[in-house]
Amino acid sequence: MADHTPRTPHGTSASAHLAEDPVAEDPVAAVTVDDVRAAHKMLSGVSRATAMEGSRYLSGLVGAPVHLKCENLQRTGSFKIRGAYVRIAGLSAGERAAGVVAASAGNHAQGVALAASLLGVRSTVFMPVGAPLPKVAATREYGAEVRLYGQVVDETLAAAQEYARETGAVFIHPFDHPDIIAGQGTVGLEILEQCPEVRTIVVGVGGGGLAAGVALAVKALRPDVKVVGVQAAGAACYPPSLAAGHPVAIEGLSTMADGIKVGRPGEVTFGMVAALVDEVRTVTEGQLSSALLLCLERAKLVVEPAGASPVAALLADPESFQGPVVAVLSGGNVDPLLMQRILRHGMAAGGRYLSLRLLLTDRPGALATLLGVLSQADANVLDVGHVRTDPRLGLTEVEVELHLETQGPAHCDEVRTALHKAGYVIAE
Repeated sequence: MADHTPRTPHGTSASAHLAEDPVAEDPVAAVTVDDVRAAHKMLSGVSRATAMEGSRYLSGLVGAPVHLKCENLQRTGSFKIRGAYVRIAGLSAGERAAGVVAASAGNHAQGVALAASLLGVRSTVFMPVGAPLPKVAATREYGAEVRLYGQVVDETLAAAQEYARETGAVFIHPFDHPDIIAGQGTVGLEILEQCPEVRTIVVGVGGGGLAAGVALAVKALRPDVKVVGVQAAGAACYPPSLAAGHPVAIEGLSTMADGIKVGRPGEVTFGMVAALVDEVRTVTEGQLSSALLLCLERAKLVVEPAGASPVAALLADPESFQGPVVAVLSGGNVDPLLMQRILRHGMAAGGRYLSLRLLLTDRPGALATLLGVLSQADANVLDVGHVRTDPRLGLTEVEVELHLETQGPAHCDEVRTALHKAGYVIAE
């Protein structure tokens, strides 16, 4: 059985590093800014110092400069390569020989696979049976052996941990380890280098590895900078945990943002988030999809829902942020089919997508007349459903289902008004 003693980026045993200051007594002692600096040096030539892009639209809403830290353009499409590489690079020769194992639905899987390949370490990654095929294919292409197991991540995680016990492979936790946190903290160092005038950093929170690392690095060097965490309302484990003073598991997770869909904070990350992150906010599914759509249309950036969560928070309450603001776009790995659904959801949430049903008299030209009304109202028809054979319909009736692209909430009202004036009865 391999020695699984975790190590810090500079090679010292993490258990020795924490001996005088246990995490339970001083959670911030788990990682220091020197650990983050060492990780930053280690990652030179491995991870990218990702771009910082300004957003005129968000700046106008906030009333101060807003910058986007584009980790969606990082290698493997997310920040995860940073922590994974630092963690695996810190393993002993014996641990490397035993290989590594991880469990993930996507981003962590790809980060571990690439990091292990770069370091010449064998990797096995367990992924849920329903994981998006592009993410499974990418993980294999980065060099990992992929094993599909379980319907939910908890089952997949248990399988990976059992594999580690049976084979001696080192389990690479997605967030709850000092080396992982130190690696993710390098994002914070880059933010301070690229935007030294920053006053607020907004970052998505799942298990808390990225938020903990960024907050540690930033607070050590610029304690005046506010760090705001963002969770999806349907998977927000931090608010009840912070209220209780310890990690609390929640059930019934429901969010499109699978990158931050975590049911319980980590022990190490919770202590650091509680001590260093100024506040944790939640955003709705509608706000997430609107944020993703905004990133695509205004910033020309493909961002996954978890990566768009900081932008969602800015859209939800722009005047509550002190600028300059940096929003961390943590990842861009989104399944094309999910992207299609999200974009439609985002358009609907933004009042730019209208679905409605109407009853028409089944006579020649009736549909053409309806489409003429919509054309006069400047509504763009995306799809038309025409049903004649439904027992709910009368002998001379036909139901038409319309999917329309509109210019916003006011335009939606104008379209409805035009239809009412033309004598149509709408059943939405």
